[in-house]
Amino acid sequence: MHIFGQMQRGLKRLARQDSGTATIEFALLFPAFIMLFLMVFETGLLLTRGVMLDRAVDISMRELRLGTLNPMTHDNLKSRICANAAIIPDCEDALLLELVPIDKSTWMPLAGSATCVDRSEDIQPVLDFVPGIANELMLVRVCAVFDPFFPTTGLAAQIQLDPTGAYALVATSAYVNEP
Repeated sequence: MHIFGQMQRGLKRLARQDSGTATIEFALLFPAFIMLFLMVFETGLLLTRGVMLDRAVDISMRELRLGTLNPMTHDNLKSRICANAAIIPDCEDALLLELVPIDKSTWMPLAGSATCVDRSEDIQPVLDFVPGIANELMLVRVCAVFDPFFPTTGLAAQIQLDPTGAYALVATSAYVNEP
């Protein structure tokens, strides 16, 4: 009986000790804080890339309207967008753009969603690139494809990814060809 009493008192004393409780809290909360930090970082990177893509398209369209982008070809416009978008990795291979005139009698926008680079294929789709004529309303749509920085975070799980694990950002702009 004496041994059981000592064991009981020892267990009660052990249960009252609070050493190691901070370690338990740390072990429970640290993964959640790290996941939150990575999600915030991924969101910031996604938004920064989106803003820089929009900015690059706007600057390039301004150059196009002012006539400083000569000759106006698909590759020249694509290289100008990439030069103006500083944070887009491997820009030349990640970007697809289409340029089409808008019919002012129907005001029909571009059909369907933006066509983006399909990294699982060797040959990329050919998109419309029509420079247009004088006084014609032109619409440009640019799609850039990116890999998530932290693909295992909750944000990357919420974004629609293509089969290669990349997400797409789309920027659209319009301008009128000057005579």
